Amino acid sequence: MQPSEWTRILAKYREPILSRSVFELSVTILPFLALWALAWWSLQISPWLALAFAVLNAGFLMRLFMIQHDCGHGSIFKNRQVGDWVGRVIGVLTLTPYETWRRTHAIHHSSTGNLDRRGIGDVPTLTVQEYRAKGFLGRLGYRIVRNPVFLFGIVPFFMFFLHNRLPVGLMRSGRKYWISAMGTNLSIAVLLTGLFWLGGWQVILFIYLPTTLLAAMAGMWLFFVQHQFEDTIWDQEADWNVQEAALHGSSFYDLPGVLRWMTANIGMHHVHHLASRIPFYRLSEVLRDHDILAHTQRLTLRDSLGCARLHLWDEKSRKLLSFSDARLLPA
Repeated sequence: MQPSEWTRILAKYREPILSRSVFELSVTILPFLALWALAWWSLQISPWLALAFAVLNAGFLMRLFMIQHDCGHGSIFKNRQVGDWVGRVIGVLTLTPYETWRRTHAIHHSSTGNLDRRGIGDVPTLTVQEYRAKGFLGRLGYRIVRNPVFLFGIVPFFMFFLHNRLPVGLMRSGRKYWISAMGTNLSIAVLLTGLFWLGGWQVILFIYLPTTLLAAMAGMWLFFVQHQFEDTIWDQEADWNVQEAALHGSSFYDLPGVLRWMTANIGMHHVHHLASRIPFYRLSEVLRDHDILAHTQRLTLRDSLGCARLHLWDEKSRKLLSFSDARLLPA
């Protein structure tokens, strides 16, 4: 079946179910708030116990980000204004200005796998030839960027705590992106001030920071695995096709049930890119009804660990390679 046909086939799954949307939001935000309260209360027993609850709560914050993600696609509520305001509120918790992120993420969807349109909403990726053409400092810089410690440790902090404070990439694209970024910043400042005033520095150090940072790190890993795997595809503009890139350039990250729930089915990323208006809770219906998609670009949790050592796109073999494998290729 041609990738373009999937868009038509999957259209019937786009309808959100209001009761289900409210339920999914409730079973995410209420445990998140409950764990926050439990962590706060446990500070009087031990800050390390509070930290343990914060680590657990990072999973619920990550799931809230996935709901915000669906709000950005207009897939979880029929009423776009309701979805947008839910997304904006969640954006304060996830340190993500909603309007700015929604626009850059739309660019990602419209350009994923396109070698001529890299740079917004993707992980920096060079071809083998581009890497070879760089000097020592250029190669060193790229190696640092692609190092797992840097990519999954430093980059999440930079992206969510610093980068998101300005509408980067959209600085001259209109005031609504500045309003989104500055409004989110102001709301975060009010929240942090209230937390410090009511609970002191321990609440921020042992609960707020670990929860947000760990959620950001987990989210970065998920985003990486969704497009950075050996059999992904990249093409020049002349050969690029958006449906082909969606189906074959996005993975099906087949996670265990608990992790699949916590990540709101975002691992079914190939289906999401084919039809981004499908609510996350209906993606499993698609795989149930279309078994072929359950075996397309499938990665298990174990498989995914090897993705971290892949760095360069080889246009000849059409595979993502490690630095060591690329070194063995003829010049």
